[in-house]
Amino acid sequence: MNECYYDKRMDFFYNKTNTDTVDEWTGPKLIVVLCFGTFFCLFIFISNSLVIAAVVKNKRFHFPFYYLLANLAAADFFAGIAYVFLMFNTGPVSKTLTVNRWFLRQGLLDTSLTASLVNLLVIAVERHMSIMRMKIHSNLTKKRVTFLIISIWAIAIFMGAVPTLGWNCLCDITACSSLAPIYSRSYLVFWSVLNLVVFFIMVVVYIRIYMYVQRKTTVLSSHTSGSISRRRTPVKLMKTVMTLLGAFVVCWTPGLVVLLLDGLNCTYCGIQNVKRWFLLLALLNSVMNPIIYSYKDDEMWGTMKRMICCSSEDKSQDRRSSRIPSTVVCRSTDTSGHYIEDGIIQGTICGKGDLGGKGNS
Repeated sequence: MNECYYDKRMDFFYNKTNTDTVDEWTGPKLIVVLCFGTFFCLFIFISNSLVIAAVVKNKRFHFPFYYLLANLAAADFFAGIAYVFLMFNTGPVSKTLTVNRWFLRQGLLDTSLTASLVNLLVIAVERHMSIMRMKIHSNLTKKRVTFLIISIWAIAIFMGAVPTLGWNCLCDITACSSLAPIYSRSYLVFWSVLNLVVFFIMVVVYIRIYMYVQRKTTVLSSHTSGSISRRRTPVKLMKTVMTLLGAFVVCWTPGLVVLLLDGLNCTYCGIQNVKRWFLLLALLNSVMNPIIYSYKDDEMWGTMKRMICCSSEDKSQDRRSSRIPSTVVCRSTDTSGHYIEDGIIQGTICGKGDLGGKGNS
């Protein structure tokens, strides 16, 4: 019968697995790392809070896609919390941690990754439901979207807690990994392969949807009048989603590959030398997402900018917009589920109304 080591501190497991915890990471080097980490985390908190507030404030974002986008921002906000906790519990401090505190540190990171991944998968399903039915927005009710968001976080919390619930190496030291000295190598293989497979599935789904939208846009353009910009609204929306997915895959894939190599017990891969760089790359994903939202969506950027500036023109602009009939028509036709081309044309009319309102202010 194997002996279990629940009462040991992390230095016992680090020594058993020969894991490098960077004992020399002190003094000026530690201060620089903490300063940069603090700056990035503050940006994550502020920018993602603005995204969530923009979705709540702007009625044009009161659709399933944007609710899920706000939940993705919430996952990035949670990732910021996980990184703050990691900053003050890493380096030489790692060896002084209890097993439970180390599980909490890693569980927060795993939960944030799972929340973002599952959220992107749900957005893929929502986009598939809407685009394949020739609609800009799906007919998901607020109750269903709320249920989906609760389910996303339930799955994320469960996956983050799996090692704590028993899939660890506390009773089998020989099965411990190098990067995560109390995680079983079998769990790292399962975790990394599962995420990489979901990455691949989502990329294939989004490419298929994007190609479908382009084909339909080309067909509709020969039967309808109007400018090209009127027909490009679904394409722009898909570009935003695919940019988010692309950034997520690029930022997280290297780290998952390193975990997979560690799980496969690759002793000649030099994973200890690159693990911190790939963790930093994963952190940058939570920094990039709100930038992508604002860069790709003019309405999102406008709403965020008004909140940042606390402009006194905000209320008058809302009153001016509410008097424009085309804005009401756009929202009602989109909700009733008209076809993409109708939604595109109406969306363009609404955009003109906004520009007119801004020009008058």
